[in-house]
Amino acid sequence: MYSLVSAPVLGFDLTRLQGGPAAADVLLRALRLQAEDLPILAAKLPDEGVRGPLWVEVESAARRMPSLKGMSKDDPAGNLTLVERAPIGSVDALLTCLRYDVMSWTWEGKGRDARQSDDATAATALLCDAAVASYLREVLDDETRRGLGAGWVAAVKKLPAGAPIDLGPHHYTVSALLDRLRTLRPEDQDRVLTSADDARRNTAGWSPAVHSASWAAYLSDRVRTAAAAQMLLVQAVDTAGIPLADRAGGVWNMLSGAVQALVVRDLLDTATAHRLLAPVVAALGPAWLG
Repeated sequence: MYSLVSAPVLGFDLTRLQGGPAAADVLLRALRLQAEDLPILAAKLPDEGVRGPLWVEVESAARRMPSLKGMSKDDPAGNLTLVERAPIGSVDALLTCLRYDVMSWTWEGKGRDARQSDDATAATALLCDAAVASYLREVLDDETRRGLGAGWVAAVKKLPAGAPIDLGPHHYTVSALLDRLRTLRPEDQDRVLTSADDARRNTAGWSPAVHSASWAAYLSDRVRTAAAAQMLLVQAVDTAGIPLADRAGGVWNMLSGAVQALVVRDLLDTATAHRLLAPVVAALGPAWLG
């Protein structure tokens, strides 16, 4: 359900979770890890005697996450809340994405013979602890959440600064849009909501355009770049203070499609780029396009 190729789906869930921006931050740092970082992370992984009870709590908490299975024909208001908040994916999907997509470069061999080094295995486990602590923030008790994140917090202090986040050949344009979103004024936000409402009512061509942009990212080896841009968008939307209902109701899809298009703007035909960018340009003006 979650993958780097489908990072907009992961972003849609994270933008609706209390701990989503923090989980996005873990993923952003993970996307920039180098081989020399793995021993630093591995050294901070708590032993199984500590982690075991924490993950028992994770299993229990995951079952308390909002789910569409809880919908009832007798509770329309409650159903709407569930639709707005229930993740599309799951904890298992998040962990799979981290282990096999984000950390794919740490695996040696193929298929069932694929293996990680001891350091890579421990580093990946530490990332999983930190990511799930944020992903399940609203259903984990504080002690468990802090216990899961403690190793990551300690390790990050020891990690070198790392390379800057690379947003590809259109780095400055993507950054300009994210900066614009972080500084939305109330009247800007009103225009964003209006544009998203209009886009939701006029969906013709939107899904094929998003598919084309995602496919272009895959073919051009910009999957990790596009995923990083989506995680930065999660944080920008949170900083902007866009209400959760509006994120779920169309704002995320509109902004996510624009970001995906910008990452591969040089590879898209004019019609596809226009379909994904026009709603955001209508809301925020064209100045950020450069």
